[in-house]
Amino acid sequence: MHLFNNVKFNTPESVELEFTLAGIGNRAWALLIDYHVLAGIWVAFIIAWSIISDQLGDFWVDIFGSAVTLWLMAIAFLVSFMIYIGYFVFFETLWFGQTPGKRVAKIRVVRDDGRLIGLQQATLRALLRPFDETLFIGAFLIMLGSREKRLGDLAAGTIVIQAQRPTASARLTISEQAKGLHEQLIEIADLSQLMPDDFAVIREYLQRRAAMSLKARASLSLKLAEQVQAIINLEKLPAAVTPDIFLEAIYLGYQQPKF
Repeated sequence: MHLFNNVKFNTPESVELEFTLAGIGNRAWALLIDYHVLAGIWVAFIIAWSIISDQLGDFWVDIFGSAVTLWLMAIAFLVSFMIYIGYFVFFETLWFGQTPGKRVAKIRVVRDDGRLIGLQQATLRALLRPFDETLFIGAFLIMLGSREKRLGDLAAGTIVIQAQRPTASARLTISEQAKGLHEQLIEIADLSQLMPDDFAVIREYLQRRAAMSLKARASLSLKLAEQVQAIINLEKLPAAVTPDIFLEAIYLGYQQPKF
């Protein structure tokens, strides 16, 4: 088992991102929470299915004959499996690599290159989860592998990382000028052109800039600001706005519900 194992990614913007792998403990804790949520969903389904079966029992007997019980069991099993798979696919796709359990445990699934996962990766991970949990195969692979991957991660090309790093450099502060600027940017620029990967790079820079030298910070913030301007089709920055303030405003504007 590799405790505190870190991975580094170089983004297309030439920004180096470093993350800490989640570890078997955090992943087990997240899975335990998810299974409690799933148990609640399954109980609700079983109750609803029982009520429907009782009310329509005679009708189904006329259609399927004496084999209705087997049909009902088969349908219930199929729906239960779809709930099991769909739970992880739905949340990991909608919440960009997190389920309720992962959100509580502060871990996240990302691709091997650090990008956010999509429907394809989430589906592969979910479909192979039953195999991973057979005889704890997935747990052994996580503990023995250098990147802590289970079968689902190997097939989907994903890793599980800590979503938050408890370091001073991870604190994100937003200036008052940026808070006013982001509303203006929403009106004059198309922030919907920004992809989640772009937003992740901006957020990572804002979290880590305090630990950078002034020269490196100035160079990187200018480069990122120019790239973001090109993406959102903004010809020039508003007057008296520094690249840092611009990136802070983009960070706020991107999260507005209208997008």
